Amino acid sequence: MRLFSIYFACLFLISITIACYLAYLPIALIISYWLLSLCTFAIYAIDKSKARKGEWRVKEKHLHLLALTGGWPGAMIAQQLLRHKSKKLFFRLVLALTVLVNISAFIWFSPQVKEVLNEFAKLLY
Repeated sequence: MRLFSIYFACLFLISITIACYLAYLPIALIISYWLLSLCTFAIYAIDKSKARKGEWRVKEKHLHLLALTGGWPGAMIAQQLLRHKSKKLFFRLVLALTVLVNISAFIWFSPQVKEVLNEFAKLLY
């Protein structure tokens, strides 16, 4: 499961970057995902450091909000690489839900993505 999360997040970021390069998605969207992912990863790292030192921590709801707004690839990678919040089942379930909601919204609001998925579905049938 550990590697799957990392691969899935990286595959998403690489896929949307390629889609942007091919002019399927606007560059602002890709920059947003990358920046939010990097910021989310950094905040997970800061929170992990504070946890080790017994200092004040970032609230879980703030970590989930970052994931929901588009930083979920960074959250998934950080959770696995830093082994932060990786044992808390409820946290992992909420993170998975934020990923599903984010990807669903991404598809719903991106007509270009719907078009690509429809073309892919035609190839399968």
